[in-house]
Amino acid sequence: MNTNYKITSYCHIKNSKVSLNGSVIFSEQLLDFPEFIKAAYKSQDTKYPKFFKMDNLSKLAFLAADILLKNENLNLEETNNIALVFSNKASSLDTDRSHQKAIQHKDNYFPSPAVFVYTLPNICLGEISIKYKLYTENSFFIFDHFNAKHLLTYTNSLLDTNKAESVLCGWVEFEGDHYEAFLYLVSNEGNIEHNKQNIITLYNT
Repeated sequence: MNTNYKITSYCHIKNSKVSLNGSVIFSEQLLDFPEFIKAAYKSQDTKYPKFFKMDNLSKLAFLAADILLKNENLNLEETNNIALVFSNKASSLDTDRSHQKAIQHKDNYFPSPAVFVYTLPNICLGEISIKYKLYTENSFFIFDHFNAKHLLTYTNSLLDTNKAESVLCGWVEFEGDHYEAFLYLVSNEGNIEHNKQNIITLYNT
């Protein structure tokens, strides 16, 4: 197993801030999540109209991924060999609750396809894959807490077996008023060694 993979870049979205490689690139206090993520989207000049139809988890994941991937100067006319390995604790629970409210009363039954389509956590991976033409491995794992060991092992396995040239992985959580995204890109290039301690350190930054 190759242990020389590197963390190329990383992104956080939490506490009303967006940061890239440890530097804050957008901050807007006193906004609830829908307003904050919309303002952050506009600040990063992210052009993807479908963003506004996404659920909150997908918006969070998509924006963090977009910030990282557009810095890679990818050719969007060709497929890109980047795998996606995401995780969280609550799955798509926030959207599941909205859907449940829409179907629980027979006399007030109003299920929305626009909500139902996002009642799986891996749907956000699809939005990222569509924009960046990613047709490689993509997985979304559910853990009780941030699991650096699993992300490390799974990511290295994908790279060792040449199933991807690089891997975008991390933790994307949205439930109620709590939101948090930590994504990082792993490849053969970069300055930070891809190991468990470095992953944990960056996550807690």
